[in-house]
Amino acid sequence: MSDLIERAVRILESVKGSEEIEVYLASGVDTEVQSYQGEIEELTNATSTGIGIRVLRDGTGGAQVGTAWAGSLDDAAVRDALREARDNARFATEDEFIAFARPDGVPAVALELTDPGVANTSLDDKIAMAIELERLVRSGDPRIRQVDSANYSDYVAEAAIVSTTGIKASYARTGAYVSVEAIANDGSDDQTGWGLSAGRSPSDLDVAKAASDAIRRATRMLGAVKPASFKTTAVFDPRTAATLFAIIGGALSGEAVVRGRSFFANRVGEMVAAPNFTLLDDPTDSRHFAASVFDAEGLACRRNVLIEMGQLKAFVYDTVSARRAGTASTGSAVRGGIAGSPSAGCRALQLIPGELDQAEIFRRVGNGIFVESLIGVHSGVNPVSGDFSVGVTGLMIRDGQLAEPVREITVASTLQRMLLDVVYVGSDLEWLPSSAAGQTVAIENIAVSGT
Repeated sequence: MSDLIERAVRILESVKGSEEIEVYLASGVDTEVQSYQGEIEELTNATSTGIGIRVLRDGTGGAQVGTAWAGSLDDAAVRDALREARDNARFATEDEFIAFARPDGVPAVALELTDPGVANTSLDDKIAMAIELERLVRSGDPRIRQVDSANYSDYVAEAAIVSTTGIKASYARTGAYVSVEAIANDGSDDQTGWGLSAGRSPSDLDVAKAASDAIRRATRMLGAVKPASFKTTAVFDPRTAATLFAIIGGALSGEAVVRGRSFFANRVGEMVAAPNFTLLDDPTDSRHFAASVFDAEGLACRRNVLIEMGQLKAFVYDTVSARRAGTASTGSAVRGGIAGSPSAGCRALQLIPGELDQAEIFRRVGNGIFVESLIGVHSGVNPVSGDFSVGVTGLMIRDGQLAEPVREITVASTLQRMLLDVVYVGSDLEWLPSSAAGQTVAIENIAVSGT
């Protein structure tokens, strides 16, 4: 039993009467290095610990839950957080559906999500990676005029969840990545591009790949113009496709569905996407950087098929949203740290890969637009109505090849239409440090607004 679980179990001994208590403990070590002009501009190596406590008490018309947290595991801080949670519960709104998770019999999958390399790699070596990343970008092409940021980051994180309802779970994860943003200039135009390499350990990182990625993305956008408006097939690169999947995943949350905030509501069993579209939320796949043994309520994570060959199969639920919907949790609770409360959400989305690489998708599309970055996603996408209108930058596709760069354009459709209009799914699955992996995806009937 981990030290965090032992500490959390001792806190449960403070239970009073019929109340229920849930304790969430977290600890971590984070390292951030930023290089600028061959020198370290910023260096952070921080250790954090904290506790989130929820107390549930029965009311006359339902349960009441009070929440409190503290950024310390000192005895006094823990006592204060528990007292505050109890006080908050007294004034909370009663809700017949509120409950804490209870063990559901689903066994946890054994996953290895930590690598000792994060802790064993010296700080000097981590600094050297950031400096080398910047050097490679600056020297990689004479058109690179500036490197906005060259960063190395890593983390070691552990969490434990226990409750008076029988939950007892812990999990740990490590990660590392390098990222860089380059600015290219040809004498009349500035363009930016960013590169990334991610892994469980510093030894997994490819600094040269991240540098060349940033250089390529910045330089090939030089001379970008605003084209005339047209309708075409849009090919999204893996990173922009991952953004789309994350948006779609938000609409597949049982929380959003039961509150009427999803365009998927009441559509289970319908064909909502093209037959080549199968979307999973699978935290049990250790290749995903967001993989986890347990969810944020301490239930075992599991593989949930959400859309299968175009057909809407299911939503993801935590305990409360499942009770509202008259179903069971899918082990899909997420929370924003010790200060947050669990809610239903997708953790590790991935689209089942197709058989075509990116070059072959370009060839089959023939003429279209390659979308390399999205601008204004939060304001331009409505997960309730499905309206989709965002700014993009990218390159034209002509005769199956990348052609001139374009900018200051907007692509528009609806998420409902886009899912049905997926024509090609790439084989180039890319694992990213986010809630969704990505690969090249081609979607037809996209309106492009330019001049």
